[in-house]
Amino acid sequence: MTKGTQVRGGLVLFAALLVTSFLPTPGIAQAQDSSGGVHPGVPSAVELLARVDANEVYDSITYEGEMVIEYQGKRFLKVFKAAGRGNTDSFVEFLNPEDRGTRYLKKEGRLYVYSPDTESIMLISGHLLKESMMGSDLSYEDTIDNDTLSARYTPVLAGSEEVKGRRSWVLELTARKRTESYPKRKLWIDAGTGELLRMEMYALSGAKLKEYELIRSERIGNRYFPVEFVMRDLLRKDSRTFFRMRNVVLDARIPDSVFSMRNLRK
Repeated sequence: MTKGTQVRGGLVLFAALLVTSFLPTPGIAQAQDSSGGVHPGVPSAVELLARVDANEVYDSITYEGEMVIEYQGKRFLKVFKAAGRGNTDSFVEFLNPEDRGTRYLKKEGRLYVYSPDTESIMLISGHLLKESMMGSDLSYEDTIDNDTLSARYTPVLAGSEEVKGRRSWVLELTARKRTESYPKRKLWIDAGTGELLRMEMYALSGAKLKEYELIRSERIGNRYFPVEFVMRDLLRKDSRTFFRMRNVVLDARIPDSVFSMRNLRK
C-alpha cells in the first residue's frame, strides 16, 4: 500500500461520496466565478473541488457504526463494523440480531453480499445496483463509485451562503459523462474548516433525488472527519437514514485477509 491512496468511503459507509475527511481551507489568491468575474481572495471552483478530493486521501479506515433508518413512521437500527483500503477494497459485517452475519465485500470495483440465511454469496450488478441497501436511503450504486469528484464533474462556484450560522462556499457540479447516477450536484463547504455541510443530488431533469446533511465532525489528526450525518432519498416517502461512527482509525495497516472472499464466507 502506497501512501496517499484515495479512499472515497464507498461501501465502508454505504455512501460513496459522503464520507469525506477535510483539512482547513486557507485562502486562494483569486478566482473566476460563473459570470466570468475575478474576485481576489475567493477560491476558484476547480481548486475548491480539488481540495475536497485531496482532503479525502488516506490509506485505510476501520470503525464501528450504526444506521438508524426512519421510514414511514417505523424505526430500524443496523449495527456494523467496517474496514476500507484504497478506493477498491472494503468490508462490512452487520452485528444487530436481525441482520447478524450479513456481510458485504467490495473488491476491485465489484460488490458482493453474503447471506447467512442461504449461506450463499451474490454479486450485486445491473438493475440491482439501483435498489435500496439494507432498507436505507442509499442504493447499492451509491457504494461503488471510486473516482474523484474532480474527475467526474465540472464545478462552478455559485457564491456563498450560511448553513446553520456557518459561512460556506456553494459549488454546482455538472457530470462529465451521461452515465453518472446524479448528473448534477450542489455542495455547501464550510469556508473556515472545509467541512462538507450539505450536498444535494439531482437528476438530469433537475429533480432533486437525495440530500446529505452533516450533523457532527471530529478532529482526527489534521482532518475534520464526519462521524454523524443524515441522508434522505426524496423518492421514498417519509424516509431518512442517520449514520453514526465511533472508534475511527485512519491510515493503519489492514491485513489482505480482511478483503478476501474467504472472509466473506466465514
